[in-house]
Amino acid sequence: MPKLNSPTQFISLLGISLLLSFGLHILVLSSMDVPTFDNLIVRSYVVNGLLAAIIFILLYKFRQKLKNQIGFLFMGGSLLKFLFFFLLFYPTYKSDGDMSGLEFGAFFIPYAVALFLETFYTSKMLKNLEDDPK
Repeated sequence: MPKLNSPTQFISLLGISLLLSFGLHILVLSSMDVPTFDNLIVRSYVVNGLLAAIIFILLYKFRQKLKNQIGFLFMGGSLLKFLFFFLLFYPTYKSDGDMSGLEFGAFFIPYAVALFLETFYTSKMLKNLEDDPK
């Protein structure tokens, strides 16, 4: 079996992780007898997954040309995610004057899963750049 390149591995693992996380998240919400698909939960998983994939692909694409700026670009990607949060989610979450724990969880769980994988794969990419004497 051929070895997958880093973006393909990342996107595959990101998709699987977010699907498993989403399933578990819905299961927990269902067991708590709260509405399972409220709080923009589907949008949150989709937006966080897409942003993480796009950011990592861009970091990977420019890894040689901008290898000394990858950390700053990574932080810029995090800033972009917060911008999307404040544009797409925050107004709905704060519309009643309060952001509940369920609303916070609906956004933060997929954000944390995507961020963990993004951080892991970006550090792996940087390590490979250090080991590659090009």
